[in-house]
Amino acid sequence: MIEEKNEKNEKNRMLLSICNLNAWYAKGKNVLSGLSIDLGEHETVGLIGLNGAGKTTLIKVLSGLLDTFCAEKVSYSLRSVEFSSGCSNGSITEPTAGFVSFNRGEDIQKKDRKNGFHNEKFKTCRYTVFSEDYSFAYFTFREYLSYVCRAYGREVPDVTELIQGFGFEQFADVLIRDLSTGNRKKVFLITAFALRPPLLLLDEPVNGLDFMSTEYLYRQISDYRRYGTVLFSSHILESITLTSDRVLVLEGGRIRQTFEQGQIDTENIREVLRDETDDKGIC
Repeated sequence: MIEEKNEKNEKNRMLLSICNLNAWYAKGKNVLSGLSIDLGEHETVGLIGLNGAGKTTLIKVLSGLLDTFCAEKVSYSLRSVEFSSGCSNGSITEPTAGFVSFNRGEDIQKKDRKNGFHNEKFKTCRYTVFSEDYSFAYFTFREYLSYVCRAYGREVPDVTELIQGFGFEQFADVLIRDLSTGNRKKVFLITAFALRPPLLLLDEPVNGLDFMSTEYLYRQISDYRRYGTVLFSSHILESITLTSDRVLVLEGGRIRQTFEQGQIDTENIREVLRDETDDKGIC
């Protein structure tokens, strides 16, 4: 009972809160429009939507890979993270209940790398696995893991169980460039679950994986609540319904609907996606 109560309290505490986020690749053509999202500590949140809904763009913004965005307010609950007010028209609000907040009146410029989602301390509180990643081609998995752990200021953990779970035993010392799509994905997934950051971002993590690795991935995502929060996008309903505490349906750069625990049902979500398709006039 005590453990249950502690888990509920942790989920009620806010990890990340974003109000009125807009993001674009071409000026005047927003991909995200007035999106607001709250992520609690120790919860798993699934993102689903049609192609072009903004799932990957949201993850890119949170990962610091897209500079063309603005937000009314962003709050991150870790006290050790501080955001300076170097951006033009940006101002710091007084922290409330342990939150550190920053406001933006216009998009964050590349020169302000220490601000917002580029903040060095915030960067070490998150890790992202992208749908496709061709970086570190001349590293082996073990070299990459060692590099990442140094960057995050962590000791290299024992990853034997993760390697076995993902069926990666034969590939740990192979150059990443020589791996198949699925095995390349496993490099970054194993690193993510070994690193255990407070915020884990996964963009289409199932893509390229074989059946056994997919089943193991679902267990890892479900168990991650013990270590932190997962925000992941997927076009595979099963991956969402089997692992998520909440499901966010994106449409036109906004959250159209939220499904809480007890409401997460394949048919319910499929019906909302069908409505989106009908609204777009897609047969």
